[in-house]
Amino acid sequence: MCTVTYVRHGECTILTSNRDEHKNRPAAIHPEPYVIGNKELTFPKDPLGGGSWFAIDGNTTIGVLLNGAADRHISQPFYRKSRGLVLLDIIAAKSPVASWAKYDLNEIEPFTIILSLGDQLYQLRWDGLQKETQELSVNAHYIWSSSTLYAPEVRQERELWFRDFMEENPQPGPEDMRFFHSNTARDNRENGLVINRNDIMKTFSITQAVTLRDKTEMFHRDLLQEQTFSNSFITV
Repeated sequence: MCTVTYVRHGECTILTSNRDEHKNRPAAIHPEPYVIGNKELTFPKDPLGGGSWFAIDGNTTIGVLLNGAADRHISQPFYRKSRGLVLLDIIAAKSPVASWAKYDLNEIEPFTIILSLGDQLYQLRWDGLQKETQELSVNAHYIWSSSTLYAPEVRQERELWFRDFMEENPQPGPEDMRFFHSNTARDNRENGLVINRNDIMKTFSITQAVTLRDKTEMFHRDLLQEQTFSNSFITV
């Protein structure tokens, strides 16, 4: 939910996400398939809000949620719907991009969604006042860090870490990306890729989706319970 990377080489697309949460947030239910609307989606489920930060459908559509838009915002005492449910609504739609365009986001807390559609990649942002839709190159590499937890200078430093990693690993595989998400700046408990800020704000899990030709695999590592889950399915 709070650190996301996207890499692609050849026909292989890898999206990886670290979820940072307050210690009082319950651990997610490990990834399972659920029917949302007319689609079967696979995602780790947040038992508190019922939504998710990482969802895959059966047609190479992958959506990953980060808290906050480009800049840090002040949270309000009430929002009418969880951002994790918004993500599921959009991924479950016949056309996620069209759904995003018409989705009513009034009284929804700001967020960013990284939407991978196989041959298209989008950054979708809601800052509390307006939407921003940006199409990105599917052949580039990206890192995002949540604006709610990481100051601009920290996000820039993380971009440098990612750039150095990509220079050393120009064609990283899934395990390489999980290593990056697990071990980069390991001693930096405030702003490394895996954080533990005074046992209050922690990295709960690492979730990854790998798409190669007609097969997608989801990997989920629960860092609190030290459990690993994976799901493989054929896309159509």
